[in-house]
Amino acid sequence: MAIENKAMLITYADSLGKNLSELEQVMDKYLAEAIGGIHLLPFFPSTGDRGFAPRDYTVVDESFGTWEEIEALGEKYYLMFDFMINHISRESIFFQDFKNKHEDSKYKEMFIRINQFFPENRPTEADIDLIYKRKDKAPFQAVHFADGSVEEVWNTFGEEQIDLDVTREVTKQFIRQTIQDMASHGCSIIRLDAFAYAIKKLDTNDFFVEPDIWELLAEVRQEAHKYQIELLPEIHEHYSIQFKIAQHDYFIYDFALPMLVLHGIYSGKSERLAAWLRKCPMKQFTTLDTHDGIGVVDAKDLLTDQELNYTSEKLYEVGANVKKIYSSASYNNLDIYQINSTYYSALGEQDDSYLLARALQIFAPGIPQIYYVGLLAGKNDIALLEATKEGRNINRHYYDLNEISTEVQRPVVQKLLKLLAFRNTHDAFDLNGTITVETPTDQKIEIIRQNRTQTQQVKLIADLSTREFMIYQNGQTLSI
Repeated sequence: MAIENKAMLITYADSLGKNLSELEQVMDKYLAEAIGGIHLLPFFPSTGDRGFAPRDYTVVDESFGTWEEIEALGEKYYLMFDFMINHISRESIFFQDFKNKHEDSKYKEMFIRINQFFPENRPTEADIDLIYKRKDKAPFQAVHFADGSVEEVWNTFGEEQIDLDVTREVTKQFIRQTIQDMASHGCSIIRLDAFAYAIKKLDTNDFFVEPDIWELLAEVRQEAHKYQIELLPEIHEHYSIQFKIAQHDYFIYDFALPMLVLHGIYSGKSERLAAWLRKCPMKQFTTLDTHDGIGVVDAKDLLTDQELNYTSEKLYEVGANVKKIYSSASYNNLDIYQINSTYYSALGEQDDSYLLARALQIFAPGIPQIYYVGLLAGKNDIALLEATKEGRNINRHYYDLNEISTEVQRPVVQKLLKLLAFRNTHDAFDLNGTITVETPTDQKIEIIRQNRTQTQQVKLIADLSTREFMIYQNGQTLSI
């Protein structure tokens, strides 16, 4: 199924019900009008990072279900799959073959071998300091081979995830085959996870290395387009990088929106949010929440450093059960520029604030993505957080069918589902249409969306200080 201009759900295969079969039941019973697409977070056999250390892309983890169940979902909803183009599990057949056969392995060129990447007597401390990395130490791992030798390979994110050398033909063949396999199972769009780390080049910071990164994306897009698949490169960084990607006509993420909306609602001031909505591109997916934390760095320079600090501190003050320690090394937090919380809890679990945030999201340029916890206005899961000591698990609650049947009846959830159904069916949200954003006062924001022929119009009028908003469609008030 081709991408539709309808809201996309982000969910794990075992989080809205215990498997894919139950997920389909939930979708059909409660969410069919509110949701048009599903981003199925990694459902392949994996050895870590909640699926992001994939061992084998050719099969579905048997605890989740089967390809047939995924294909059944794909007949009703457009689907997004994750491709971790930067790395693969150390338990994959490719890396295991390399460990066992070393120089005789046909996959040896798939991996970045430190003794071959750096010249003799390197890397130096300066080389390691230059690398854009997620941890304090060098992103290298010592590997013990079956022949008794030991050497280091590159691993950006941890021991379970071994980086791939995307410049080698053996890796390119793996990429081509993976895209073909995903296409055969109903994938409409591939999310290129961690793609900005994929190019390693001597004497660079090994992050979003130009022009090489564009050559990689072009090769992947050429292959994906054979199967009418779109790409969504995933990157958490300064918004200017997202704009570069948009200029190359890829879908992008609006990862700046979460902090801008929080700042607007916390401060009651509209101008920073309005300025962003006037300039961000239409070909994008918007988010307020994802399976990771709330990104801070994404809004840098859209908010001043003082405003970013204000918003972060206010989150800890206003948010329900949001503590700084949950986003620290004590809770295995990899990214110091993210805050771990559900979006509902970040807004103090106040229904009016939360619905205003979602109304702003659906009026923003792009296609809204709604994380499954956010769709049910979920609170911070402190029990799961403490049981696992994993900071991001505060926003990764497991819902069973009974709990879902109760949660969907809450007024805040019913109103959110109605908002999303409205967004999915109104022509004014045309991605080739127009958006007009005004701030009649410091506290108020007015957003007008029109289709390309200007025959359909919707307007959002919101007061960020009182949390009140109204929606008008062709002059008539929409009751939410």
